[in-house]
Amino acid sequence: MDGALPARPARRDRVVVVGAGMGGLAAAVDLARRGAEVTVLERAAVSGGKMRQVNGVDAGPTVFTMRWIFEGLFAEAGERIEDSLDLIPAETLARHAWRQGGRLDLFADIPRSAEAIGEFAGAAEARGYLAFCDRARDIHRTLVGSFIAAERPSPLDLVNRVGWGRLDALVRTAPWRSMWGALGDHFRDPRLRQLFGRYATYTGCSPFLAPATLMLIAHVEQDGVWLVRGGMVRVAQALRRLAERQGARFRFGAHVAEILVEGGRARGVVLADGERIEADAVVFNGDVAALARGMLGEAARPAAPDTPDAGRSLSAVTWCAHVPTAGFPLLHHNVFFAEDYAEEFDAVFRRRDICAAPTVYICAQDRGTGEVAPGEAERLLLLINAPPDGDRRDFAPQVPELAQRTLALLRACGLELGLQEADAVPTTPTGFAGLFPASGGALYGRAGHGATGTFARPGGVTRVPGLYCAGGSVHPGAGIPMAAMSGRLAAARVLEDRAGGLRRGIALPVPA
Repeated sequence: MDGALPARPARRDRVVVVGAGMGGLAAAVDLARRGAEVTVLERAAVSGGKMRQVNGVDAGPTVFTMRWIFEGLFAEAGERIEDSLDLIPAETLARHAWRQGGRLDLFADIPRSAEAIGEFAGAAEARGYLAFCDRARDIHRTLVGSFIAAERPSPLDLVNRVGWGRLDALVRTAPWRSMWGALGDHFRDPRLRQLFGRYATYTGCSPFLAPATLMLIAHVEQDGVWLVRGGMVRVAQALRRLAERQGARFRFGAHVAEILVEGGRARGVVLADGERIEADAVVFNGDVAALARGMLGEAARPAAPDTPDAGRSLSAVTWCAHVPTAGFPLLHHNVFFAEDYAEEFDAVFRRRDICAAPTVYICAQDRGTGEVAPGEAERLLLLINAPPDGDRRDFAPQVPELAQRTLALLRACGLELGLQEADAVPTTPTGFAGLFPASGGALYGRAGHGATGTFARPGGVTRVPGLYCAGGSVHPGAGIPMAAMSGRLAAARVLEDRAGGLRRGIALPVPA
């Protein structure tokens, strides 16, 4: 040796991720993979956020789509998603039934769905469906790279990304028309407008108020829906293990009380027990309204805009049950409709109530991944739409009556459930508000109603330097893949900012 001191290794950037939901998990994977020292703090006992289980029943998101987002996350970490998750392609996307009569299955195969629609409602409606599929595909093609997989744009940014020479494609996304109105271009049968209008609820919106742009969700499903063997919680578990293999550390039961802001930028967090954890950057994976309402400290309040109570998305009343069923051949995904769809959303968004006969979604979680013997108890998640007012009223007293309304609609559609109060665990908007602070029970962040509603959703870069956001309440939106994409976009911005590069629009690869 020549006596020279060894070079001091460069200090790794320290990043604290607050919350182990989909956005936080995806951010942790990418940040740790790129060399950051990542600590994920989660106040619950497990990862997953809204992707949770109650008595062995998946009690949160139940639809796995946009597989390419997760394949990219694993592939860039040098792994294959197939080695961590057992994903089963769904041949039948969902079974639909109506109280006034009729039953219709939608399939992953578009010609097969068109044939079923023709038998259900006539040849003209089948042709309308094929035109609708083309339209949904066109909207998706326009927006997947320019909006979904890229940082939150302004309207002008979006025009620039799509290209001034392709303004016709942007016009065809029809943001100035309501989804319900645009569906009338393709379907005369009100039942079909109900069925495809329901895609707006995937983002917590009313189809009567949401832009026709959301028809792209139909293409997302046609592009592939997968069932996850072992339940949706396996997705959260797989991402946590992937993050740990990249070097991220997780601490559960760690309640973050404050985001430290010193010298005009985020410098770490303080836990409820007073522990201080310093960091070079903080990624907040919770409802952004919690920042705006001062729940993470006054200094972090300016970081993001508040979500007005009237601007919140749908909430829900759910029941997690383990009961036998009879009279109706359930699939994994099932939807039961009454006649007056407009009344359901008028009740929620105008009267702040639940209509007399709400649409009922049932995820029969033992169907599609195994066999259910007649009369055998099976795991069910039942869900009806509700107003996001869980921080202003207690919905618990309504639960027995709501259960009876729900069972009455199912019975009218031919399904009998042996559901007793002791068999099911309900969660109301009040319960969701407690689980997800500042949300009021809204499950999808801010509702993207109107032509510019989606631009009101904040992006991952906040007004406080060093503080970033991820999750379903920020761009590009709610749902498992979109929340994961938000985490990837937040991680990319953290890394670029820490490298001191010139700010440029972050965009991630999309499938060809």
